[in-house]
Amino acid sequence: MTESLADFLRRVRVQVDDALDRWLPRPPVCPDIVSEAMRYSVFAGGKRLRPVLALAAAEAAASRHTAGGAGAVEARDAFRLALPSACAIELIHTYSLIHDDLPAMDNDSLRRGRPTLHTIYGDGIAILAGDGLHAEAFTLLAREPASSDDAALAARKLRVARVIGEAAGPLGMVGGQAIDLQAADQVPGHRLTLDYDGLRAMHARKTGALIRAAAVSGAIMTGASDSLVAAVERYAADLGLAFQIIDDVLDVEGTPEQLGKTTGKDAAADKPTYPSLYGLEASRALAGECVSRARRTLADAGLIDSQLTGILDWVVSRKN
Repeated sequence: MTESLADFLRRVRVQVDDALDRWLPRPPVCPDIVSEAMRYSVFAGGKRLRPVLALAAAEAAASRHTAGGAGAVEARDAFRLALPSACAIELIHTYSLIHDDLPAMDNDSLRRGRPTLHTIYGDGIAILAGDGLHAEAFTLLAREPASSDDAALAARKLRVARVIGEAAGPLGMVGGQAIDLQAADQVPGHRLTLDYDGLRAMHARKTGALIRAAAVSGAIMTGASDSLVAAVERYAADLGLAFQIIDDVLDVEGTPEQLGKTTGKDAAADKPTYPSLYGLEASRALAGECVSRARRTLADAGLIDSQLTGILDWVVSRKN
């Protein structure tokens, strides 16, 4: 690996943003207001962690050469094959943020340093923009890359669509968000009290599922073997948990200017978080344990010399 993580992130973000701009529908095929609202949130900034992870996993898997035997791809083709999945996951992530900010959920007014979508366009258009992004994600997965004469590629695309669908739905993100609402006493008569295991299970769905799906999708699209896909998933599970722990820590220690969103809302709403259960120092130690496990997983799978390693350090050292 010769490219620095900083250079890799810059390169990937440009490619992802260009592809999102190209693939998102514009008028006249969809109404102006829907296109405008979707683009307001998609291009509001953000880390692009999930598409970065998908493309890093694709590159790492392809570089193994032993990845998948028949149908495995060269590293130079990895980005082309995984880019639609990477973008689809970012569309789903963005839709989830739009809906999460609504008054019925977290009722937030700031996201990525800008007013949230519903504060600009109203709740109705915000809901429809989120719905539109969700639907476009699966349209993109079905359409790109073209696979009409390639049965192996079509099979990979179908597998990825299932992985992402399960991660985004009631088995994953939607289910995790429902538990979060119960834990915050926002579901009358269904209050949940979460201990550490319950908190970890909630975040494995709410945040972790889509992070795992991103990494797994990248590996699948390059024709990685089942054993390599499983290793990538284990790595991403620990990465996702570390990401969420640090997110909870930053909600306590960060500022709205640093994070681009309202801070301290979890404590104000009496939501269970890692700092509220364990304190800041122990929470950071838990994140460090996740990183150590993920690093061992990469080493065992022969992927330690890849951008996946740098992404671990980026996630735990970030300030936003």
